[in-house]
Amino acid sequence: MNAQAPLLSIAGLTVQFGGLTAVDDLSFQVEQGRIHALIGPNGAGKSTTFNCISRYYNPTGGTITLAGEDITHHKASHMASLGVARTFQNLELFNELTVEENALLGTYSYGARRLGQILRRPNAEHRDHVHHLLERVGLIDFLDHKASSLDFGRQKMLELARALAIKPRLLLLDEPAAGLRNREINNLDKILSELSAAEGLTVLLVEHVMQLVMSISHRITVMSFGHKIAEGTPAEIRNDAKVIEAYLGKGSSQEAHHE
Repeated sequence: MNAQAPLLSIAGLTVQFGGLTAVDDLSFQVEQGRIHALIGPNGAGKSTTFNCISRYYNPTGGTITLAGEDITHHKASHMASLGVARTFQNLELFNELTVEENALLGTYSYGARRLGQILRRPNAEHRDHVHHLLERVGLIDFLDHKASSLDFGRQKMLELARALAIKPRLLLLDEPAAGLRNREINNLDKILSELSAAEGLTVLLVEHVMQLVMSISHRITVMSFGHKIAEGTPAEIRNDAKVIEAYLGKGSSQEAHHE
């Protein structure tokens, strides 16, 4: 596959909290239609970087560019309308709403004028769209179930479906495999790989489960103590001495690693 133009560009990103520099002069690009992983030990600055991209944090320096547009100082509430969706490490579902209703809320950014309108009078296009997504993630038989009644793995899939309902051009995934069983990780691998290959979805994920990272990523950026220490393909990262020392440990051939 030929490299595509970058959809997301991070240039010189720096984030300071008081006297602490959480991210220090970080630069990387996420190409259109690719799956890009951001990995590193706890405290490396991954979550801070993620929160800057989704505009929950304001960087101290540097720029964030989406499809050529500087979004460094955009409001977080505007990101969905720009085609940026994200999931969270801690689930952010509406537990008393049904599976269908939770997924329908993802359509808010591209058609429905009020949240109440989505739930009371969803149009046929929105409903068909979320039904397709819920079937894709294995939840079509749970439409009328409350989100709180689902097990953890299915709740993760519901959050993914709601993010996809935005019709994103950039999907930000914050530890999507955390807490999942091997079968569920394999299913997530299949879903994300198909979305990237068949529909050209661009994904940036922060993840600790190396089984998933090494399987689906086209490119990986590795951080340690706020700095980028390596970047490359999964094969290159697996054999990078700095990565082995800082993160993967001596057993660089491990297919799975949990911090």
